[in-house]
Amino acid sequence: MLAHSSGTRLKELIAAGIVVMPGAYNAITAKLVAQAGFDAVYVSGAGVTNALTGFPDIALISLEEMSRQTRYICNSVKLPVISDADTGYGDIHNVVRAVQELEASGLAGIHLEDQVSPKRCGHLDGKQIVPAAEMARKISAATNARKDPNFLIIARTDARGVTNFDDAVQRSNTYLDAGADAIFPEALQDATEFSNFAKLVNAPLLANMTEFGKSPLLSVSELDELGYKMVIFPMTQFRIEMKAGLAALTHIKKHGSQRELLSDMQTRAELYDLIEYPNFQEMDKKFGGLF
Repeated sequence: MLAHSSGTRLKELIAAGIVVMPGAYNAITAKLVAQAGFDAVYVSGAGVTNALTGFPDIALISLEEMSRQTRYICNSVKLPVISDADTGYGDIHNVVRAVQELEASGLAGIHLEDQVSPKRCGHLDGKQIVPAAEMARKISAATNARKDPNFLIIARTDARGVTNFDDAVQRSNTYLDAGADAIFPEALQDATEFSNFAKLVNAPLLANMTEFGKSPLLSVSELDELGYKMVIFPMTQFRIEMKAGLAALTHIKKHGSQRELLSDMQTRAELYDLIEYPNFQEMDKKFGGLF
């Protein structure tokens, strides 16, 4: 593969220090992540599901829907992007196809989880997990299916919220033996668990700093000191936008005008700058368009 593939770039970033990846659920929110100066983007399965369907994160969207979104996102930014791939959309054959489709969309990597399908949000109760050996077979199939050896296969374990901490550690080491490039321990419950996990699992580790869940909201510097190499903020942007959007709509409903809200808005010029509209105008001029 090319020396500067997206996966290669992400591995370079991981080698240099902790990589902060805010969540995006479509191309325009990914462009905001880039505009804010971050080095990588995370595609939240919950965010994509909520935004596309208005339904919960319970494995309701297909591989085709997810790969379409990741393709839009990867085409919109020049940053490495990793994506939630849930349980791989089925059995071993589905995992292989998922890797092929998602890698082809331009991603730098994906994470696969050891939940029973259909999965549940990692910070809710009622989850179930598959046997570790079954998940290890999925990881092995995933690594074999990728074209670029630098396309990251991150193994997520939900065992902490189902069995116990020790099982999460044991499973993670089993997944590393199966070929996983990194580990994502979901729903660790305090800073001590984050610290102990990093001591017991020798791999690049991803921390999930989702709000209102089971994990404490540790800072990037705290996670860096504990030895984590990636941190995602999967739904922060989504939650802020949803609350601000409802407040704006409530204001219009009450006052019949948005005049008082203008200072809170992205301007037309700022939007056009974000979506690079002047570039399209220049193309029209060059090739005889309307402008």
